[in-house]
Amino acid sequence: MDKQHKYQNVIKEIPATAVDIYRMLPEGTRCEVIFNELSMSPSPTPSHQLLLSDLHALLYTFLKESNKGKVIPAPIDVYLEGKESVVQPDLIVLLNESLDKIKSDGIYGAPDIVIEILSRNRNYDTQKKRSLYEQAGIKEYFMIDPDNRQVTLLTLNSSGAYTQTYEETGLLRSSVLNLDVNF
Repeated sequence: MDKQHKYQNVIKEIPATAVDIYRMLPEGTRCEVIFNELSMSPSPTPSHQLLLSDLHALLYTFLKESNKGKVIPAPIDVYLEGKESVVQPDLIVLLNESLDKIKSDGIYGAPDIVIEILSRNRNYDTQKKRSLYEQAGIKEYFMIDPDNRQVTLLTLNSSGAYTQTYEETGLLRSSVLNLDVNF
């Protein structure tokens, strides 16, 4: 009896990496791949989303008026080539000279700035993503606590390692953009 398996027409070939699996997921699935490891997360909290909305509006207005680049809010796939990773940072900033990284299905390469509003799993943002963003060469990595609006900025030093530039409450200070934003 030559019975066809019921899933035979669904998956044409076995995925080789977690990024391959990620690309097979339905649009809108809340997950990321960091160093070939798939991680799923629950929806963000209301305080997270309200802060994201405020920061996006402030950065959008600044970048539109200054014509320095673009800010894109999550969800947007950011493929960090060579790192077997695809992430969806809360906000990314691409300067004009980096806009060619925008492709039809996501961003390919390191954004100039990444802003992560810390999730309930703080270690994921402060350790795993930090390591990925550092290795990918992201110039500025902001981590913001949505509960107290504490901002930690990590910047790449000349040897390509992150150093903590500052920690402030309610202030996003970017040397890449030459901008201070109070929120």
